[in-house]
Amino acid sequence: MCGIVGIFDTSGKRIIDRALLVRMNETQHHRGPDAGGYHVEAGIGLGHRRLAIVDPSSGQQPLFNEDGSVVVTFNGMIYNFKELMTELTSFGHVFRTRCDTEVIVHAWEQWGAACVTHFRGMFAFGLWDRNRQTLFVARDRLGIKPLFYGLLPDGQFVFGSELKSLLAVSSLPRAIDPCAVEDYFAYGYIPEPRTIFKAVHKLQPGHTITLSPGDAIPHQRKYWDVPFRLAAPQPQAEMEAELIERLRETVSVHLVTDVALGGFLSGGVDSSAIVAMMAQLTNTPVTTCSIGFSDLAYDESHYAAQVAAQFQTQHTTETVNKDDYGLIDTLANLYDEPYADSSAIPTYRVCQLARQRVKVALSGDGGDENFAGYRRYKYAMAEQRVRSLLPTGLRKPVFGFLGKHYPKADWAPRVLRAKTTFEALAQDAVEGYFHGVSILPDQVRKQLFSKPFRQDLQGYQAIEVMRGHAAQAPTEDPLSLLQYLDLKTYLPGDILTKVDRASMAHALEVRVPLLDHTFVEWVSSLPSSLKLNGNEGKYIFKKSLEATLTDDILYRKKMGFSIPLATWFRGPLREVISETLLGPLLADTGIFDMQFLNKMVEQHLAGRRDYSTPLWALLMFASFLRNVLKESSSDVAILSSELA
Repeated sequence: MCGIVGIFDTSGKRIIDRALLVRMNETQHHRGPDAGGYHVEAGIGLGHRRLAIVDPSSGQQPLFNEDGSVVVTFNGMIYNFKELMTELTSFGHVFRTRCDTEVIVHAWEQWGAACVTHFRGMFAFGLWDRNRQTLFVARDRLGIKPLFYGLLPDGQFVFGSELKSLLAVSSLPRAIDPCAVEDYFAYGYIPEPRTIFKAVHKLQPGHTITLSPGDAIPHQRKYWDVPFRLAAPQPQAEMEAELIERLRETVSVHLVTDVALGGFLSGGVDSSAIVAMMAQLTNTPVTTCSIGFSDLAYDESHYAAQVAAQFQTQHTTETVNKDDYGLIDTLANLYDEPYADSSAIPTYRVCQLARQRVKVALSGDGGDENFAGYRRYKYAMAEQRVRSLLPTGLRKPVFGFLGKHYPKADWAPRVLRAKTTFEALAQDAVEGYFHGVSILPDQVRKQLFSKPFRQDLQGYQAIEVMRGHAAQAPTEDPLSLLQYLDLKTYLPGDILTKVDRASMAHALEVRVPLLDHTFVEWVSSLPSSLKLNGNEGKYIFKKSLEATLTDDILYRKKMGFSIPLATWFRGPLREVISETLLGPLLADTGIFDMQFLNKMVEQHLAGRRDYSTPLWALLMFASFLRNVLKESSSDVAILSSELA
C-alpha cells in the first residue's frame, strides 16, 4: 500500500515545480515509509511513497517500461499479477521485477485504457505515456483505494491519494462546497465525487480519467458496474457449496505477500469467515487482532476469542477505555474533510494494534453490502411491503400527516417511536431509504442551517446523490436497489474511507476479500430472497458457514463497532460540546442557525432528546475547521463569503 501524487500541465509542457511535488508527496509519508521516488519531465511530475509488500528489494516507483516511455505511480495490489506477467510475456513484454506494479505499464502498452479490465485487485494509479502524450488515471471497481484530483487556475491538473496532498498546493482554491456540507450533515460523510472543497473531486470507483496537453477538462469513463444479473436457478445446497468455494478462492488470492500477514477478528460473521478460510489455507497459525471495550454494552471481544480458540490463531485483544475520545483532532487530520463515523476510533485502534504484529491484514468489510446484512434492509423492505398495499394517493397524505404530528420520542420504548416509520411510509423507496440512513432528517437540517446558507444551496438536497445512482441502477429488485445504493455511497464514502485512512496512518495494508470484484459480481447474481430471508440477513452466507462456525457466532444479534457517544456528551465531553459547538468557531462560518444549534445542545444535555450522532458530526466539522483549515475564529468568517 502506498501514496501517490502527480502534477500535469494541461496547457503545454511547462517545467514542473519539483519542490512542490516533494511537498505534496511528503504529506503522505505515513502511507509509504519504506521508500520515496519521483519522476519529472516537461509537463508532468509523479511522486510516490512506498509501503513494500511484494518484492521489497525492487519495484521502487515511479516505475517504467523497457524504454522509459511509460511511467506509473501506483497505490494498491494487483492480485493476478503473476498470471498477467505470463500472458504479457507471451506477447513479447520483458519484465525486470517480480512486483505487481510492473504489470500496469505493460498492460497499458498492450491494451491501452482497457488495461483496467484485466486487473483483479485494489488500485489507484497515475500513468504517463510520453509517446501518446497521455496521462491515464484510474481507480479500482469498488473504490477500495482513494484518488483525489483538481484542476488549478493556471491549468495544472493535480492528484493524490489523500486530500492533504492537494492542500499542499498553495494555489488550490479553498472555497467550501455548500452542497458538500448538505451531503455531510445528511450522510455523515461526503459521497463521491464531491469533497468539502469545490476545487477538488474524488475519482469515482470504476472510473478512469484521460488527459492530454490542450484538454480543458478531464475525460472520465466508467469501465465497471455491479451487474445484479440473476443467474440460472439451481438448488440452494449447490449455491451454498459454490459460495464456500468462491470465498476460499478469493481469500487465497488475497494471501499473496512477501511480508507478515494477519487478520482482523471482531467475532462477527464476516471477519470470522475470513479467518476460518485463512486457517484452512495456511500451514502456520493465523495472527489475529481484535478490540475490546471496557463498557460491556459495546464489547464483543469474547466472541472474537471464541473464534480464535476454534481456529488456534495467535490472537491479541486490546481493550479500549470507554472514554477513549482523545482522537478527535487526530481523526480530523487523518480524513482531511468532515467525517462523522464514530467507529473510526476503534478502527484506528485495531489498525494500531495490528501493525505491531503484521504489515498486511485481511478484513471482513463488504459482507453487509453483499449479503444484505444491515438491519436497515429489513426495516426498509417491511416499509416497502406496506407501500405496495396502499395506493400513493392514500399513502402519502395519511402517513405524511402521521409523520408530521406524531411526537419525536427518543426516550420512549422502540415500539412507540413510530415517527420515523410514518415519515418513511409517506415517501417512495429511495426517499424512504435516504430518510432512514440520514444522520439528520431534512427538516432538522433546514433548521440547523442559517437562512443565507440555505439560499447558497439553491434548492440542492442530499437525496439527489441517491436519486442519481438509482437512475443508473441495473436492477429493479427492491432489495438489490438498496444494496446498489450502499455500494455506490456508504461503502466507498464511509466504510472504505475509514479503513484506508486508519490503516495507512499506521503503514498497514488492509485487504478486503469480500470486495474482490469477481466475488461481488457472483453474489449480486443470487436471488435477493437468499440474502434477506424473512428477518434473517446474510441468509445464504450464514447457511453456507454452518459447518464452519457455531450458531452463536452466525446468528447472534449484530453489534457493530459502536462507541457511547450519548454518554460522552452528557459526561466527560459535556463542556467540550458546549464550548466548541456554541463558540465562535461554528458561529463565524455563517453556515449554522446558532439559536437552533443551542437548542440541540441544551435538549441533549438535559436528556430530552438524543442528538448524539448529529452532535458528533458537528464536533468533527468543527475539528476540520480548526485542524485542517487551521483558521483562527476571526478568519473562519471568510468561509461564509466563499460559500456563494
